[in-house]
Amino acid sequence: MLEAIGSRLEKYTLKQKQEVLMVHLETASGEPDTVMIYSGFSSSLMRATAFDPDVPVIASDSRIIAIDRLVSPYDPNNPQYIESGLNWSQMENILADAKSN
Repeated sequence: MLEAIGSRLEKYTLKQKQEVLMVHLETASGEPDTVMIYSGFSSSLMRATAFDPDVPVIASDSRIIAIDRLVSPYDPNNPQYIESGLNWSQMENILADAKSN
């Protein structure tokens, strides 16, 4: 079974403490959402996030629109982008590189 996207991104931020990920997505019902992932945790910026960390914030049927990599700690008044507008394929390459290092 393939590991869920959200779980893979959370694991990445556990290893890459200097980064915050901002995931722009569309839910299965067509609603936009933005999820911030940092230090192994996910939080929606547009809807309520469950208190239970085992409840995925990014549903498996969500469509990733773009992923931004930002410098941690995140300052909403002065965001510092490492890369922005990555598609899922580009992010998978970053995940693979991080895993092999």
